[in-house]
Amino acid sequence: MCGGHIRYEKLAGQDCSGWTAGRGMGRITLLFVSGSELRIAVFLEKVVSFCSYDTVVLPDRSLMSETDINNVWRKRRKEIGRRSDLLKSIAQIIDDYRSGEIDKPTPEHVNRWVNQFSRDVQLPILNEINHVFKRMYFSRRKVARFLYGLVNLEDLVGTDPRSFWKETHFLNIQNHGNSQKIMLKMFDQVLRKHCGIGINQCKNSPVAYIYLDDAIFTGNRVKQDIEKWIETHAPANAKIHVITVFGSTGSWYAEKKIREKAEEVQKNIDIEWWCGIRLENRLSYKNVSDVLWPVSIPDCPDVKTYVEQEEKYPFMPRIPVRRSRNDIFSSEEERQLLEREMLIAGVKIRSFCQEPTLRPLGFGPFGLGFGAMVFTFHNCPNNCPLALWWGDPSESPDHPFSKWYPLLPRETYSSANTTNVLF
Repeated sequence: MCGGHIRYEKLAGQDCSGWTAGRGMGRITLLFVSGSELRIAVFLEKVVSFCSYDTVVLPDRSLMSETDINNVWRKRRKEIGRRSDLLKSIAQIIDDYRSGEIDKPTPEHVNRWVNQFSRDVQLPILNEINHVFKRMYFSRRKVARFLYGLVNLEDLVGTDPRSFWKETHFLNIQNHGNSQKIMLKMFDQVLRKHCGIGINQCKNSPVAYIYLDDAIFTGNRVKQDIEKWIETHAPANAKIHVITVFGSTGSWYAEKKIREKAEEVQKNIDIEWWCGIRLENRLSYKNVSDVLWPVSIPDCPDVKTYVEQEEKYPFMPRIPVRRSRNDIFSSEEERQLLEREMLIAGVKIRSFCQEPTLRPLGFGPFGLGFGAMVFTFHNCPNNCPLALWWGDPSESPDHPFSKWYPLLPRETYSSANTTNVLF
């Protein structure tokens, strides 16, 4: 060994602890000389203490100067600090996710999830997920703020909010899930505080009906719920306001089917759609969409095979032209990163269960999946990428659900219209 240089060697058969040396495998041992010993040993101790969060990759050469080592350490220390900050930030943003139902999110939980991706993309993924969650994760407080805004919304209630809500009937007809019940309970509290009445105030001859929920994307659930109501309990004439925190431009499909059902049973049903944030997801507007819509197919054999097997809805790439209206992503580059990595992970997840209805980017009627990146404290929509919500670590090792650790574990079911934008 030469003075001022440090040589490393690969020790085969020992615990790797996440270390790599160039393309070699095995634990890295740094051998050093004289006065450098204590300083370098401390350097290694600090890195090892963060081993669950990161890996130090050393150049594939046999000699490194002390300056090289210091440069590697400074760079890694900065990355480790940034990663730690992002893990804490994401855990704090989703702090109330399914509160009381599952364990409170922690930095360790977020880290366990992101460790399932390739190491070179983990930090960029955390960075973009943190950005998206700050904008599109609706905590209980943000949902309540949305509901407060409804109370006096003149376009909806006119100039006398109390009279409107007193003469309105709230539908509690959701066949699957609990989101409608949760939203109705929250809005009942809001109405009592601001108008002195509850949601069950109207007894006879309502002027309108309200279908309240957290999100509508493909429209299948609201279509089924309202069609059944029309067949069984709806009056001969009715005005329905469908109100959600999140919606999509695909609500025209649900409205078309609902109107057809009303005509079939000879009822006059007028329906109007309201949402806080409307996501653009129409094929003809894919280039300015608000969902994950890849610009190309990643160089991944499994993804290519999946895409080639899709004959009914062949892949149609998005062409980046400008930022989407809702400005969900931090940049086009980071958006493409999420699209690529969520797609690769989603295809991997599909291989665990071979469920044909699963699409890598979330449940949807066609293509790679819906690709929604919006969330509420109550649940993660299944229209979001599988990599965010699929899996259950409590299952036995031989169960497909045990093979992927979810960031936002879902509560599963036990069982071209103009949309009004509220804010």
